[in-house]
Amino acid sequence: MQINWQDIDTVLLDMDGTLLDLHFDNHFWLEHIPRIWGEPRGMSAQEAKSHLAPLFEQHAGTLNWYCVDFWSDLLGVDIMHHKQEVAHKIAYRPSAKAFLQRCRDESDDVRLITNAHRKVLNLKIAHTKLDQYFHDMVCSHELSHPKEDEGFWHQLQNKKTFDPDRTLFLDDSEAVLEAADRYGIKHVYSIAQPDLSTERAMPSRFYMLDRLA
Repeated sequence: MQINWQDIDTVLLDMDGTLLDLHFDNHFWLEHIPRIWGEPRGMSAQEAKSHLAPLFEQHAGTLNWYCVDFWSDLLGVDIMHHKQEVAHKIAYRPSAKAFLQRCRDESDDVRLITNAHRKVLNLKIAHTKLDQYFHDMVCSHELSHPKEDEGFWHQLQNKKTFDPDRTLFLDDSEAVLEAADRYGIKHVYSIAQPDLSTERAMPSRFYMLDRLA
């Protein structure tokens, strides 16, 4: 990644899979929750995964998918309580803290933009002190649209104006990167290995970074 910082005014950064290892989230939703939800129903982990998979697919890419209150009500499971049980898995990706400090040194407008619920963001701040690097931290729930939706970008612009042509954006989600590209964000990068415990499932049409060096 070769950034000419003279061309950048605003830095927009995703959290999970970009700055923080996506392993925490993948482990929680694909392993921990199926076990917690399935055991009282006499299901094996694989049976629980098979039952939950259609629900996950139904709500993927919507605000419901990212809403801990929605899943707590639907599954009858205290999502935040169980996230705290495995919070020791929350971790920065390699070089992320050094990159964040560089962003702060180079830009007066560094924003975290995440689909994570504010409750989840607060949990991760408590474990990483991530908030020290940002001028603003925006959760998509507060803008009424997920980042995959064009409406998110218009609401983000309304919240605090920025020039898409002078904006750097990093994210691990192809759907989100496509939305940012359609909105006109000029400097867009993907992440080669969002979950450090496994290889990325699908390639990206955007330049993929191995690490935030």
